Amino acid sequence: MAVTATDGALSDAQHSAELRKAVIASTVGTTIEWYDFFIYGTAAGLIFPKLFFPNEDPLTGTLAAFGTYFIGFVGRPIGAAIFGHYGDRIGRKATLIATLMLMGIATFLVAFVPPYASIGIWGAIILTVLRMLQGIGVGGEWGGSVLMSMEWARSHGSRGLVASWPQFGVPSGLFLSNLVILAVSAWTGADFATWGWRVPFFLSIVLIGIGLWIRLGILETPVFRQLLETKQIERTPIIEVIRRQPREIILSALLRMAEQAPFYIFTAFVFAYAVGTLKMSRDLILSAVLVASCVSFVTIPLAGHISDRIGRRNMYLIGAAATGLFGFLYFGMLDSAIPSAVFIAIVLSLIPHDIQYGPQAALIAEAFTPRLRYSGASLGYQLASIIAGGPAPLIATALFVAYGTGYAIAIYIAACAVVSLVSAALMPDYTGQDISAEYEATTT
Repeated sequence: MAVTATDGALSDAQHSAELRKAVIASTVGTTIEWYDFFIYGTAAGLIFPKLFFPNEDPLTGTLAAFGTYFIGFVGRPIGAAIFGHYGDRIGRKATLIATLMLMGIATFLVAFVPPYASIGIWGAIILTVLRMLQGIGVGGEWGGSVLMSMEWARSHGSRGLVASWPQFGVPSGLFLSNLVILAVSAWTGADFATWGWRVPFFLSIVLIGIGLWIRLGILETPVFRQLLETKQIERTPIIEVIRRQPREIILSALLRMAEQAPFYIFTAFVFAYAVGTLKMSRDLILSAVLVASCVSFVTIPLAGHISDRIGRRNMYLIGAAATGLFGFLYFGMLDSAIPSAVFIAIVLSLIPHDIQYGPQAALIAEAFTPRLRYSGASLGYQLASIIAGGPAPLIATALFVAYGTGYAIAIYIAACAVVSLVSAALMPDYTGQDISAEYEATTT
């Protein structure tokens, strides 16, 4: 990355220190936000059907609970548009502080939502509003976290690894959320379904305080400071990026089909499927997802690092193909209902996802010119939530109801993989190129 006049005032040691601080702040922040997001998904699979939709049969109640879950994904593109605008206008740092606050407060308030038995359908309505606010917050978080890390990287040959660290927040948040739920489940026992499930939401306020303390201590990125100094700030970045780079926005959304849709099947739908349908132990599934997230601690940054060597696009294509094939093995092992087989299937499930997720941040962010990067990358990334992650548990549940087999869901995963393979092949790849100056994105 070119060193600006402002950035040049920092010594190499100072720049390295700021890079480490930016990476830590981004990773810790995304960990906290994804913790918030994932505890809702787990509760939607385990608790919310009976608590907020008690008059429905089990499958209908699950669909209703995942309906409120889906609302969060609808909010994510809205958050991308709102915070993408301000991220390109006022900076990455201030915007990231705002997203953390919004997400954290919404999650904290979920702990106090009364059940159906107390206020009827109003409990589900309040839950839906808070879930929408969660989605808006996380919708603005990703782009800023990735740019906060990536735009501090001086070496063109390390951006894949550096940008993968905010992605590391996903398995970290997944690990933390499942660890807390597992601990609270063991602590509260039978009371988990009545009041114990509220504790993980309540604890999020502590994490928000930690995240704010860390983020307040970082500097703005050199790339954004250069945009300020050269007066290249765009007045309406969302409108401008849609006008200038619509192709990259659409491809960014579509290439996520094989990454995001299976991920929420493997980490959210699996609780309803394995515990509710296969009658497996809740703690077994929680433990398996916990171990899977630990595996991702290695595979996500490793995939980002390898993408610096073989190219983002090539790495992504390998992951999408692997995901399309793995779905059949996954449901074959799950449907056996053998505890060891189910455990192994869940532990392995995130590896094909991580092969895509590691290089994904750099692949998408590099495709957009700097003054529109927060808006373009956020919008493309979060639009996938409407077509991939959000409806995935609903589609998986509906497919199982219609066909009575997990293999129908595996076919859906394979179809998502085909979409991603085509989209990734068409996505521009800027591995190793300078992305600090304004440029017109072109297919390479």
